[in-house]
Amino acid sequence: MRLFVGINIPKKQRTRIHRAVRDLRDEPLPVRWIDPDHFHVTLKFLGEVRKERVPAIEEALAYTARETRAFVTRFRGFGAFPTVRRPRVIWLGVEATPEFRCMKQDLEWALGQAGFEAETRAFHPHVTLGRAEVGEGVGVFRDLDRMLAELSLDDELRVHSLDIMRSHLSRDGAHYSVISSVRLGSP
Repeated sequence: MRLFVGINIPKKQRTRIHRAVRDLRDEPLPVRWIDPDHFHVTLKFLGEVRKERVPAIEEALAYTARETRAFVTRFRGFGAFPTVRRPRVIWLGVEATPEFRCMKQDLEWALGQAGFEAETRAFHPHVTLGRAEVGEGVGVFRDLDRMLAELSLDDELRVHSLDIMRSHLSRDGAHYSVISSVRLGSP
């Protein structure tokens, strides 16, 4: 199974995010836009995992949930990875509050104890909005930085649970299902 740990976003907020990027989606950009039903924040990509390892992942989430109370963060700005000139991913940022960073560190530690390799990249929580088609020239995204700067979304994200998500790859992109969920602050 292809798994990751994530935070699912409530339907009303997914709808607001989708509306906020309407003008960008209307641009003739070579981007495959993500269905709003699939908007989430990935905390840790686990990759291909055998079914018998799922209980260890659930225990890591349980540890993280015991160490973390529910908290509020905010959606902050739009951008692209690796750059706006040659993007692969167009995203909506999520503020990495101290509570968010601590939760991520606890999760990394607990999953490390379960045998998963630690993440070495800097933590940049975000919601993936679209994936650029590979091989497009620099000029295609010439005005992307301006377009992203013109977008606006002022909303908070209440983080109260963590989910183990399964990613099903298909021709139309990835589809996700929840394998297991744990509420923050749970004993």
